[in-house]
Amino acid sequence: MKKITTYWILIISLHVLFTGCGDSMGETDLTLTEVKTLIEPMNEKSIELLPAASASVYFEWEHAKIDGGPAIYQIAFDRTDGNFSNPLYVAYSGNNGFNNNITLSHKQLNKIMGMAGVEPSSTGTIKWTVFSSKGTHAAKATQENSLTITRLAGFAEEDIPVDLFVTGEASEGGTDPVKAHKMKAVSTGEFEVYTKLKAGKPFYFVNAVSGTPNRFSIADDLVKKEGTSTVSSEGIYRITLDFNTGASTVTQVTRVAFYFSPEGKILFDIPYIGYGVFQTRETVTFKQEGWGRDERYKFRMFVKEDAGAGEEKELEWGTLNQTDSRPTASSPESYYYLKLMNPTRWDNKWKLMGDFDNNPGIYTIYLQADKPYTHSITKP
Repeated sequence: MKKITTYWILIISLHVLFTGCGDSMGETDLTLTEVKTLIEPMNEKSIELLPAASASVYFEWEHAKIDGGPAIYQIAFDRTDGNFSNPLYVAYSGNNGFNNNITLSHKQLNKIMGMAGVEPSSTGTIKWTVFSSKGTHAAKATQENSLTITRLAGFAEEDIPVDLFVTGEASEGGTDPVKAHKMKAVSTGEFEVYTKLKAGKPFYFVNAVSGTPNRFSIADDLVKKEGTSTVSSEGIYRITLDFNTGASTVTQVTRVAFYFSPEGKILFDIPYIGYGVFQTRETVTFKQEGWGRDERYKFRMFVKEDAGAGEEKELEWGTLNQTDSRPTASSPESYYYLKLMNPTRWDNKWKLMGDFDNNPGIYTIYLQADKPYTHSITKP
């Protein structure tokens, strides 16, 4: 959600909304009254932010009294000495502004605290209120509630890398920076890689492979400046780093396999060959059904969280873009794009070309930085 959105421009004049400094942020409308009470969170509530994706805070307020249709609401945040004439952050409530509530993630609140000048891992106070609007008329709630928030252990915006690479003795490229394994930037400040690591040897992360790069490491599930990290057993690992929150995960990938939906089982494993690529040569025989030959497939991945210390879990690589047809030589690359999800038998499957019925193929999965996660099935 952006501070000022195109949708807001369509329904409310920003000039009217954000140039007034008093409780009324535009021309008075006798059919619109301001919100009287902010319900949740209560004034002066303290919150310690958590890096979990599911962590959130619920905001609620009383409805504004209005004649001739519902009000539209926006929640606004400002510094403690601000008057909401130029808020730090503004967002519509639920249901495109018609609900008298909104849920914001801890990551969103972390960004807002950063806008207020609060450093990562530090505690600061901001305040929030609500604007109700009707047509081009808007009014600020009579109440303002303060929130004392402890930020996540992330990094300042200027310290968040644009690129990130895995290097070090444990890594696939060893200590040669030219061979460092590039991580995929899945979002601003968030990186992911599927890579092989040696046991007991150091590895770390750098933001460049030349010059004097910044170095980062993992400790206690947090991203740290400098230092090195290790894993206890050699294997393939999925590593994620979030510089916005400081959170990290190291998950061991124990198996990647070809799943054949018609038989509801795995037919063969696909070994890791390096730098985010899994590949094997195999032959698949389609299943004969009364209506024809069934060729539907997807992939299974087995993982152990906590760097391999957790229980093994089964996940699935299925279609990013839903399809129910066989590909052809002219099918777009997007036909083969992958998405990680929970396993099912029939959902999110692909179909093999007829040429691969009882004929060998090279089955390759690409989990790499500079392309969408994808796969290919080609003739030897």
